[in-house]
Amino acid sequence: MLLHQLLHPQITEILARSGHTSKVLIADGNYPAGTKLGPNAELVSLNLSPGVVSCTQVLKALLSAIPVEKVSTMQPEKTGPYAMKEDPPVWAEYRAALEEAGISLDLEPIERWDFYKVAEGSDVALVIQTADQNLYANILLTIGVRKP
Repeated sequence: MLLHQLLHPQITEILARSGHTSKVLIADGNYPAGTKLGPNAELVSLNLSPGVVSCTQVLKALLSAIPVEKVSTMQPEKTGPYAMKEDPPVWAEYRAALEEAGISLDLEPIERWDFYKVAEGSDVALVIQTADQNLYANILLTIGVRKP
């Protein structure tokens, strides 16, 4: 029996094979996971219906199971139909989840097109596709070191 909040067997297996500096992408419902999957990444689809499950729910489960040393988000565009003047509201949920887990890390935004390149990199081990409907809800975790 597991003591943490992550119960999904395939996700647990992939994380167990991953190590320091491996990356995990929690993708929102708009992310093109089918065409932006890195060469070493495994895709797990948890998009049951719009909003179920959310990126925040997945983040909380992962934070209970793995050490995280970096948290990157997709920077909103400054112009155009999806432009935002402030941080996306979902980022407040991410900050709260990190604080709740006792992790003192800032969100590190990456410009949208650069985020896609990083998320397609060879060090991405896992992409979890959610059905989150929030704009710019994609979040990329870098696995840290397990401390003795």
